[in-house]
Amino acid sequence: MALRVIQWATGGVGRAAIEGILLHPDLELVGCWVHSDAKNGMDVGEILGTDHLGVVATSSKEEILALDADCVVYSPMIPDRNEVAEILRSGKNVVTPVGWFYPTERDGAPLAAACAEAGTTLHGTGINPGGITELHPLMFSALSSAVTYVRGEEFSDIRTYNAPDVVRHIMMFGGKPEDAMDGPMMGLLSGGFVQSTRMCLDALGFSKDAEIRPRQEVAVATAPIETPIGVIEPGLVAGQRFIWEGFVGEQVVVHIAVNWLMGEENLEPAWTFGPEGERFEVEVKGDPNTFVTIKGWQPDTVEEGLVRNPGVVATAMHCVNSIPYVVAADPGIKTYLDLPLIAGRAHPDLA
Repeated sequence: MALRVIQWATGGVGRAAIEGILLHPDLELVGCWVHSDAKNGMDVGEILGTDHLGVVATSSKEEILALDADCVVYSPMIPDRNEVAEILRSGKNVVTPVGWFYPTERDGAPLAAACAEAGTTLHGTGINPGGITELHPLMFSALSSAVTYVRGEEFSDIRTYNAPDVVRHIMMFGGKPEDAMDGPMMGLLSGGFVQSTRMCLDALGFSKDAEIRPRQEVAVATAPIETPIGVIEPGLVAGQRFIWEGFVGEQVVVHIAVNWLMGEENLEPAWTFGPEGERFEVEVKGDPNTFVTIKGWQPDTVEEGLVRNPGVVATAMHCVNSIPYVVAADPGIKTYLDLPLIAGRAHPDLA
């Protein structure tokens, strides 16, 4: 029998997750929670712009919690720990790209208690964090001995991210450099990326005294830059780097970073993606060394990305494909270190 799945929130990740659920032979969409009153009562197919699916979206948490379902794909913009605990206590497993990739015992305790109470499981996943920044470095480290350094890094054109309010008012692109440096992004991102860094440090056996040091760097426009959030004037933020490094003494042993640019022209410093273009990279230094470039998770053009960003889709599919493994797992908070290898499924036409 197919596993019954609820989608929680229908932003870019949520819509892509629904598409993945519909194509997965072991899953069935049975419910959908939406934040917007305008989407309340709509058939989920209308939200996707497809034929009706016979599943009606609701903004009532009570209705969703009362549904009979095996798992919830929880993908709001901002996570709510109490909300996740409610879902877990209602007897539903949770897969999410917005947190709990590798929580500390203290941070995870309330959710672990909810899992124990209801016999449910919570798994944080995605691509960045939740994949490229811990799963992939650890996976490739298995091919080396005496590892001294691992890295997971993103190089993306942020113009392709179709969330203009987030890009402008939370990421602070188009704002003053000092406002970006004092803004919320480092704190918001660190919730996940520090967990990625700790997972790498712990799983690889680096010193328990290792220290995680974050830093942020900003580039500004040197001439007006046309972007989907409007023109970025000279002197305002047009590029940002967020970096988390694990140190043993003064030696960097883990490096995790995101590089987000409003294109590659008219920036100071003159950051570019280089000849490789947009990409994700994974590096392991050991015996032997490994260097991996991943393409395909960024769109070919800004316009394509605003319609359907493959990085957002990849995040959603990592969630969807993990559902059968999470449902089968013992109760509790389960990370990549606890679950077996997760695989996708064949296209229905080839199954």
